[in-house]
This record gives sequence, structure tokens and C-alpha cells, in this order.
Amino acid sequence: MSKKTKVKQPALVKAAVRTAPKIHASAIVEAGAKIGDGAEIGPFCHVGAEVVLGDGVRLLSHVVIAGKTTLGDRTRVFPFASLGHEPQDLKYQGEPVTLTIGKDCTIREGVTMNPGTGGGGFVTSVGDRCTFLANAHVAHDCRIGNNVIFSNGVLVAGHCTVGDFVIIGGGAGVHQFCRIGHHAFVGGLAGIENDVIPYGMALGNRAGLAGLNVVGMKRLQFGREQIQSLRHAYRLLFSNEGTLAERLVDIEAENVASDPYVREIIDFIKAPSERSLCLPRSA
Repeated sequence: MSKKTKVKQPALVKAAVRTAPKIHASAIVEAGAKIGDGAEIGPFCHVGAEVVLGDGVRLLSHVVIAGKTTLGDRTRVFPFASLGHEPQDLKYQGEPVTLTIGKDCTIREGVTMNPGTGGGGFVTSVGDRCTFLANAHVAHDCRIGNNVIFSNGVLVAGHCTVGDFVIIGGGAGVHQFCRIGHHAFVGGLAGIENDVIPYGMALGNRAGLAGLNVVGMKRLQFGREQIQSLRHAYRLLFSNEGTLAERLVDIEAENVASDPYVREIIDFIKAPSERSLCLPRSA
């Protein structure tokens, strides 16, 4: 008599619980818009036909989102923000362009963000966990990293690149095509017309390099050795001896150049750019 073979039954998989979005009766959501689970669209908002809102996105009230704009999960947008309307560039000819905003961002009152243009890659992008305080502006073709903070009234012109963990103080303005490296700090009311190195601190109008963002690095728990290495590299790069090109050659010959944080600054300086480098005022 043969033994009966027991057939293992597949485990039951619980179906994902979906939470319907909440859309206020006074809001306008055009046909074609994609609204994620648990999203909330408050009074008098207008969401365009090509907009994508991730799960848990909240539009508090009077928010207008247009064009091919995507908001990542759990991003919150406060009243009178305008996202995704056509770029403020006279060369724009109606080409299909996008604005992509990451997850867990906070976009406060009156913030404006424009999509890209054909001359800048068609895309404006914002990373995850960014905060934009009231009346900040992100222009066309910008690339904004993760964990960035724009204080009130910050104005960033077209084609700019802003690295991860950058903080820009209230009322500061950034010239088009500028680059701001990772972990840099820009002081309030600064006028940035040149590239700011990673870990640098830029102050004044027009801004000069005023050292390293040591406070920011300590808050992010950079080690003492890491900070000392960056300080040593900064002194070498911005001493009064020789030209910057000559100093770059000198620092490449030192052991400090093998430090990945220092290497980031060296590579940033050597990379092609439309703008000059923001230098200490005495350099």
C-alpha cells in the first residue's frame, strides 16, 4: 500500500489594505490625474490631468499643480504653492517637460517650482526629505539633492545644481548655472554668483567663501578626523601661494587627497562648469 503524499498548501497572502484618497468637494482634480492611496486634497486645490501624487501626499488648500508633475509619497504642500506650471524661460516652446519632487518633502506657503526646458534636459528634479519654506523658488532645469533646506524667500535660478544636505539661508539668491556642493551652507541674504565647494560656507552679497560648514558636519556626526582632514585641505587649496591650479597639483600629491571627502572637493573644482569658483575674499 503506497503512502499518501501530503501536498503543502500555499500560505495565504493578506491583500494590501488600500485607503481611498480624500478630496474636498471644492477641489478640482482633472481626469487622468493619478492619486495615491491615502492622499488628501484640501479645499480649492487644482490638480492637473498629468499630475501624479504618491501615497499619503497632502495638499492642504489652495494648491495648484500642473503639467507632468510628480510628488513622492507623504510630501506635504501648503496653501498657495504653485508647482509645475510652464517654465519662466522665453526660450520655452511648449516641449514636454517634467517636475519631479521626492518623498517626505515639505513645501510651505507660496513656494513655486517650474519644470525643465528643452535646453536643460527637460527635467527639474527635487530629492527626498527636502524642506522649502515660504515663498522659495526653484527655477527650470534645477537639480536639487536630498535633505536640502531652503529658508524663506530663497530664489534659485535656472540650471542650478544643489547637493545633498545643503542649507540656504533666508532671502539668498543663486545665479543661473551655479553649483552648490554637498553639505554646503549659504548664509541669509547671500548673492551666489559662483560655484560653492562641497562642505563650504558662503556669506555675503556678492558671496565669498568663509570657511567650512563645520557646524553642519558636527550635526551630522562627522568624525573629528574627517573634519580635520577637510580643514587641512581647505588651507592648502585657498592659501595665498601660487595659483589655484598649482595648489590643486600640490594637494593631489599629498596623502590627504585620498580622503573621500577631500576627493569630493577636488573633483568638484576640476569638473566643467559654466561659473567660476566662489573664493575667500582674500584669495
